Amino acid sequence: MDMKDIARINELYKKMKETGLTPEEKEEQSRLRGEYIQAMRRNLRGQLETIKIQNPDGSMIDVKARHDKKYGRGGRKPQA
Repeated sequence: MDMKDIARINELYKKMKETGLTPEEKEEQSRLRGEYIQAMRRNLRGQLETIKIQNPDGSMIDVKARHDKKYGRGGRKPQA
């Protein structure tokens, strides 16, 4: 997602508040918002996967490895 897409999201929002959107613009707004949310989730996941926690004894915990071990390889709880 680039700045052009974000500017378009804002433009559609302002137009929605002022005059309303056509069905095509509503669809575009929904698609762009979905793409924005996906980009934010990828960014957050990337940041969280690099976190390391240092214990008082000096040992380090890799948050991603701990999560994968707890919930399985895919990062989700295994189905029972």
